[in-house]
Amino acid sequence: MPTRKSSSKSSGGGRYGEAASKSVESAMRRRKHGTLKSGKSGHGGTVKSRAQAIAIGLSEARKKGAKVPPPRRGSSRRSAGGSSRSGSRSSSRRST
Repeated sequence: MPTRKSSSKSSGGGRYGEAASKSVESAMRRRKHGTLKSGKSGHGGTVKSRAQAIAIGLSEARKKGAKVPPPRRGSSRRSAGGSSRSGSRSSSRRST
């Protein structure tokens, strides 16, 4: 009977590399300290949400060339056929 190596990681490799993990950890630490900023060159506001801090960390890891899958496109949760609300609202106004 062949012996199996017991390892904590699967042989197929993970989705994210070690460098990506370090980059996300760094971003989370900067968020806690209040020094993580959003936007180009950090000119945006201070990041408060955990999810945004993770996204920034993964983005930084991608720029450094770490093993990170490409970002998901169309992450908006709205329905695909969403029409403009302002147009439908104006027609329901009553004139006096």
